[in-house]
Formats: sequence, structure tokens, C-alpha cells
Amino acid sequence: MMKISPANRDDLPEILALQKECYLQEAEIYNDYNIPPLLQTLDSIRSDFEKGVFLKMNHNHQIIGSVRSYIAGSTGNIGRLVVHHRFQNQGLGKQLMLAIESEYNNGVSRFELFTGSKSTKNLSFYQKLGYVEFKRQPVNDRLELVFLEKKVLI
Repeated sequence: MMKISPANRDDLPEILALQKECYLQEAEIYNDYNIPPLLQTLDSIRSDFEKGVFLKMNHNHQIIGSVRSYIAGSTGNIGRLVVHHRFQNQGLGKQLMLAIESEYNNGVSRFELFTGSKSTKNLSFYQKLGYVEFKRQPVNDRLELVFLEKKVLI
């Protein structure tokens, strides 16, 4: 049984370890292992935790998924969606996304997130959830970020 619930500070080391494991796949796509999710420290994730909402997905007392968000103005910024590789392609990422969006119940007018332009699986996933590209931002020779948004129907 998969259970989604708010994460607490004690969960952060396990979430950070899962994040680093999951983002290795992204690093391989871009041949760049200096991406922020892989370089994040425990102090940094604790700081992020104070600013927003972290959800976790548990299976047999192990965290197998997580997503986080924070509000800036009327926008819910969603980031670092991760699902353990053994549990991918089972709809768990979608469950986490719907859960994080529902945290704001009419508190925002739109959601925003970003992923890399070569991360075709991620782009397809987010588009299926109703996210639409609205800008691209080059980071370096290997990486261009694609920003997507989903307007909230009131």
C-alpha cells in the first residue's frame, strides 16, 4: 500500500538520498553530474523544507517518492519530483503531482515547474498532466531548461 503524507524534518536525509539516486538518470542524459539536485546538501534541503510543502510516498516504511513546492505570489512552484526507479511507470508520480497540487486548494492561480529540454520522458509526463511550455532558458552548452505552467481553473 502506497501512502502519501507530509514529510517531516526527520525524513529529509532519506528524501535527499532518494533525490540523488533518482537524479543520476538526469545527469546521465546531459553528461553533467554537477546539477543542483545532486549537489544539494542536508542543510540546503532543510532550508527548502522551511519554505514550502514536502510530500513523501511510503511503501513498507520506506520513502519511495517525494515532491516539494512553495508559493511565490499566486504561483505554486513544484520541484524535485522523484520516484524510486523500482516503482516508476506505475502512476505514482502522477499521484504525487495531484497531491501536491491539491495542497493549495484554490490558493494559487497557476502551477509552474521546469525540466531539461532533453528529458523527453519528463516533458511528456508533465504535458499529460496539463502543463504547457511557456519559456526556455539556456543554462550551458549541454542544458536548456523548459518551463511549464498549468493554469488553475477557478
